Amino acid sequence: MPEKKIRVLIAKPGLDGHDRGAKIIARALRDAGMEVIYTGLRQTPEMIASAAVQEDVDVIGLSILSGAHNTLCPQLMSLLHDKGMNDVTVVLGGIIPEADIPALKKAGIAEIFLPGTSTQNIVEFIHKRIAH
Repeated sequence: MPEKKIRVLIAKPGLDGHDRGAKIIARALRDAGMEVIYTGLRQTPEMIASAAVQEDVDVIGLSILSGAHNTLCPQLMSLLHDKGMNDVTVVLGGIIPEADIPALKKAGIAEIFLPGTSTQNIVEFIHKRIAH
């Protein structure tokens, strides 16, 4: 029986309209053999959590450049918890000040990828984290 593909939801929460990075990551994950669902721009935490449930994803990748990560990420983690999705790995990429990283990880974000992180590093992290 073939190995189950890792399912990843890529989302752009908040009002940030820049999705080039999210699309690059989505393509890199797809090229690495993962199933990727891209939700598009301006998603609310509720929309992302609902999509994650509907798509039965293993990983949620958030791309935030707007500075709203300290609000949006905890909201999403709470919604996922409420929906019983405690086993989903949530990763974050974007413009994230170093000082904000500890609180984001405490909220449940598995890893934070800052600008300049190679797509290969992200692929490797997900493969190590999600062993099927």
